[in-house]
Amino acid sequence: MSRIGKKPIEIPAGTEVSVGDADINVKGKAGTLTRPLHPAVAIKVENNTVVVEPAGRSRLAGALWGTYASHVRNMIQGVNQPFVKKLQVEGIGYRAEMAGKQVKLQVGFSHPVLVTIPDSLTVAIEKNIITITGPDKEKVGQFAADVRAIKKPEPYKGKGIRYEGEVIRMKQGKKAGAAA
Repeated sequence: MSRIGKKPIEIPAGTEVSVGDADINVKGKAGTLTRPLHPAVAIKVENNTVVVEPAGRSRLAGALWGTYASHVRNMIQGVNQPFVKKLQVEGIGYRAEMAGKQVKLQVGFSHPVLVTIPDSLTVAIEKNIITITGPDKEKVGQFAADVRAIKKPEPYKGKGIRYEGEVIRMKQGKKAGAAA
């Protein structure tokens, strides 16, 4: 039994949810999101709420019940108020700047790294803080993870790309040895 799946999902004013044969569409002021449906899950729209139920008693249906309830909840939240992730670029000489529809990163390599921004996301860069905004929680998180993976923060000086508020456990460097 899924605790998340049991709870009906409220549909706020100005948001439309429609369920087709093979997909679910959520339309709001920030955009439209579509997700394919799995046959093991049944989704119904009733009285300004969305109800997610398993279509059978299989183990897969039980596993996907709460997952799809979370997906629908995230879709409704995303089309009303976009999701935001912030990344900090730290290090001497490390920079991030916009280059058209790409993010140009100079993070200690011999060449700048160009990352193409997906269509549904907006990226703003201000003082080496990259702000990623979009209605799809998965795309925002995946793009942030891809940018962070280019130069993960290292544990000795903390240089690299990190999430805003992420704490890096610093290691102590080499100590000067005593002369024997």
